[in-house]
Order: sequence, then C-alpha cells, then structure tokens
Amino acid sequence: MKRIASLWGPVLVWAGLIFYLSSIPDLSSGLKEDFLLRKCAHVVEFAVFAGFLWRAFRGSRPLPVRALAVLSFFLAVLYAASDEWHQSFVPGRGPSVRDVMIDSVGALAACVFLWWRTSHEKSHGLPVV
Repeated sequence: MKRIASLWGPVLVWAGLIFYLSSIPDLSSGLKEDFLLRKCAHVVEFAVFAGFLWRAFRGSRPLPVRALAVLSFFLAVLYAASDEWHQSFVPGRGPSVRDVMIDSVGALAACVFLWWRTSHEKSHGLPVV
C-alpha cells in the first residue's frame, strides 16, 4: 500500500493542484507578460504531470518504454481536456482548445525526454532511475 501511495500520490496531488488552479476565476499576475507566463505555466505543469504519470506507471509494473510514453502522454492530454471542460463551469474562465494543445506540448516534451533518457541509460549500461 505504501508503494502505491508513493507512486500514485504525486500524480493525484499534482492533478488536484491543476484542478484547484483551474477553479480560480482570475489568475492574472498583473504583469505585462502575463499571457506568456500563463502559457509557459501550462507547458511546465503538464510536463511535470506526464513525468509523474511515467514514474507511477513505471513503478507499478514492467512496461516497454513505448507503452510508458503512450500511456503517460495520453492520460496527460486527457486530463488537460477535462481540465478545460472544468473551466467552462468557472465564472470568468472558459475552455480553450489552444490550451489543451499547449498542455500537450509539455506532456510530449516530458515523454520524449524520459523515453530518450531511459533508452540512453539502458544502452550505456547505466542504472535506470
């Protein structure tokens, strides 16, 4: 049970944080660069989410690297879409296909990096962390 909590706890906590942030009616920082900051935050938050998913799947059962990448990416994008749907119920917020695409870029970047790192470590006989 502890192992499951240590693997899937970060996924649930991060998903909860994303949900909480999406529940805030106005997340404006007040800075002139606010739009760029918010879009960069989308990339980072879903890169981290995909990374947590990768870690949880990898620790739960042995899977090929391709399966880790596909599962992590697919679930991160699915959550991004559900997050945008959630925002349609928040006053002052609304759903955005563009944001799902931006979130997908973050998830894809994380999955590509983790795929490369895992393949690189295996091919050089290094311990896979």
